Amino acid sequence: MTDTHEEIIAPPKGMAGTAMMRGIRRCCPNCGAHTLFVGYTKVAPVCTNCGLELGKFRADDAPPYFTIFVVGHIVVGAALAVEQNFHPALWVHAALWGPLTVGLSLALLPLFKGAVIGVQWAMGIRG
Repeated sequence: MTDTHEEIIAPPKGMAGTAMMRGIRRCCPNCGAHTLFVGYTKVAPVCTNCGLELGKFRADDAPPYFTIFVVGHIVVGAALAVEQNFHPALWVHAALWGPLTVGLSLALLPLFKGAVIGVQWAMGIRG
């Protein structure tokens, strides 16, 4: 049985914050090039700038959980505040909060996915 070791680009110590911010900007956590995603949330297999194998990072369930948590707090808090202050009709709530929930979820999901991948890289977590 042969042992094959891939060369892994190791992050310098204390890079978690920087890597997370690069991920939020949808950039490679290693070099900062705008190469993290090839689609909406599809991670590029390799960074074309520095060669980091981005496909090794698996941000499966965490980004949707974070998205639901944040969007839920924003929408529920805003809906309660609007109801308390303005007492709008039910159709206004339906017309306002449904699209806002979908829009915020679609906007935040890639940001959270990039942040999770950045933290995974900074902490040396693979697959």
